[in-house]
Amino acid sequence: MNNRFRLTKSDSKIFLRLILTRIGQAFLSVFGVSILVWALLPLAEGDTAERVLKARGVENPTTLEIQTVRDEFGLEKPLVVQYFNWLKRAAHGDFSVSYQSKRQVLTEISERLPATILLAFAAFLLSLVFSILGAMVSATFYGKFPDRVIQFLTQASSAVPSFLLGLLILQFVVVGYGFGNVVSDVSFSDAVLPAFCLAILIFGSWTQILRANLLEALNSRYALVAKARGASNQRILWRYALPNALLPFLTVVGIGIGSLLGGAAIIETVFSWNGIGSYAVQAVAARDLPVVQGFVIFATLIYILSNLTVDIIALWLDPRLRIVKKIEKFI
Repeated sequence: MNNRFRLTKSDSKIFLRLILTRIGQAFLSVFGVSILVWALLPLAEGDTAERVLKARGVENPTTLEIQTVRDEFGLEKPLVVQYFNWLKRAAHGDFSVSYQSKRQVLTEISERLPATILLAFAAFLLSLVFSILGAMVSATFYGKFPDRVIQFLTQASSAVPSFLLGLLILQFVVVGYGFGNVVSDVSFSDAVLPAFCLAILIFGSWTQILRANLLEALNSRYALVAKARGASNQRILWRYALPNALLPFLTVVGIGIGSLLGGAAIIETVFSWNGIGSYAVQAVAARDLPVVQGFVIFATLIYILSNLTVDIIALWLDPRLRIVKKIEKFI
């Protein structure tokens, strides 16, 4: 193996320290987020017990029915007591039961997780392809017409809300031309349109950042030396500029993976995609606190895990980052 990718004993310690640090951050983040969600949701308008009954199909609940629900889920207890009861169960893997379905939250999420993974993976691939191709074209034709077109598309993608784009696609593509289904059956073919909407959500920022990294690499000394030696512009772009520009780009990709899950909540609702995103939106409307809490914790863990993965890949690819970590240890 190339010495660049070979890990020494001290390098392994850096990886281990990074992983342990992120695990500690994950616990603190999950704890803080759970407190925040638990404190904000009960402040919403309306009575939780009434919303639970209406979500179950009871249009005009009686006082007795409302009181029964309050007793069933302990809603009469102080908020702090409710939270710590939930936290005690969550520490043992029990995220309580849904107010609406009376099923375990973890079971509900696990049943819908494959659909969300399929959608997020398809969106991730589309985002990666669009952003890399867009940035490459933009950097190659810097200041020319193709560059201006890419710049316009990136700004437009950042300005148009994802739900509006989804509604337009449903109206003109699905209903107008019959491509796709209004109610998705969670198949790969049906994932194309919602994944495209999700990809557009992060296409603009990914392309702009990679374009800036490419332009910086193309104007670097090693690129100028390669050009002086007779290397073509295409070789400089692919052989020298792109590999160096991808490393900073990895950080943006890690953050983008976390945002895909947040954007999926809106897109899944628009396209009737039976994933955990649309499930969370329904839970918020019904004030189904255990489901919302479970979704937020899951999203937080995915965000931290994706960033940890990107950091490990970056450390493995670039030995200079390991040197920086070693120096930080003694500061």
